[in-house]
Amino acid sequence: MTSISRGDVAHLARLSRLELSDAELDSFARQLTDILDHVQAVSEVAADDVPAMSHPTAISNVYRDDVVTPGLTPEQALDQAPAADGQRFEVPQILGEDS
Repeated sequence: MTSISRGDVAHLARLSRLELSDAELDSFARQLTDILDHVQAVSEVAADDVPAMSHPTAISNVYRDDVVTPGLTPEQALDQAPAADGQRFEVPQILGEDS
């Protein structure tokens, strides 16, 4: 069993410039000890014949060919716009910028 002492937590808090109360120091010491115990338990179970992986199931990228498909014409795109200027959407001025 690995143990993180209250002093270890206080030292880490000082290095991290964190102010922790006495109750927080005690609580974090218990929590960090529990975390290290769990990591140790998982390390003991992991076998050399099991490859390391980031996900429990294999992941592969799915690729497809890029196919050009027709899109909207400028007229169709601007058809429902509240305001347009040529082939552009016209929007209200923001931040008091000059046009």
